[in-house]
Amino acid sequence: MSLAKNYFAWQARLVLPHLGRRVVEVGSGIGNFTGWLLDRELAVAVDIDPAALGEVRSRYGERDNLRPVLCDAAGSEFAGLAQFAPDSCVCLNVLEHIGDDGAALRNMAQILPPGGTVVLLAPAFPTLYGPIDRNLGHFRRYTRRELVAVASGAGLAVRRLRYINLAGWFGWWWNARVARREAQSEAQIAVFDRWVVPVVSRVESVAPVLFGQSLLGVWEKR
Repeated sequence: MSLAKNYFAWQARLVLPHLGRRVVEVGSGIGNFTGWLLDRELAVAVDIDPAALGEVRSRYGERDNLRPVLCDAAGSEFAGLAQFAPDSCVCLNVLEHIGDDGAALRNMAQILPPGGTVVLLAPAFPTLYGPIDRNLGHFRRYTRRELVAVASGAGLAVRRLRYINLAGWFGWWWNARVARREAQSEAQIAVFDRWVVPVVSRVESVAPVLFGQSLLGVWEKR
């Protein structure tokens, strides 16, 4: 997915308006989204993979407003990120990789002030769970009710919650239920990014969809 430029630009348009000036990115990976945060006062890129954080450093250099941090989102050490005085957290297609997602969300809430924001993007519809999810290390896909419940249990109140990527729902259903693919192909990703994302992103910006591949939620610390 690192070459899916249109997809990450779409994510940015959806997510950035809800983030503050001091952002903790939970599960930065190799930094595909991190670059979009570097106009902020501070971007803390958190991941459990030291090689991935090495790639973040390599891509973005020694920026004064970038702090790569090796940390488990569900671990007790996450509380130390409060030292950066963040006002928001963003977690994009990462929560499904965390065994104890409730602990991760409680940790995010803990480091934020009251009124702080958590933005989540997570895969939707457990019925779509298939070999690709399993091989990507996904523990789950979410229903709206499940995502609301786990976030509420962490002390977060929903401000916005919507489905996105209707076209992706059909593609994921085909891969999971018909083709039984073990992995997404580079060709699929390239076609989706080049031809589908520009159309879907424009349509969904004016016409919210009733279902989609993912859930996008904006949450506020109580």
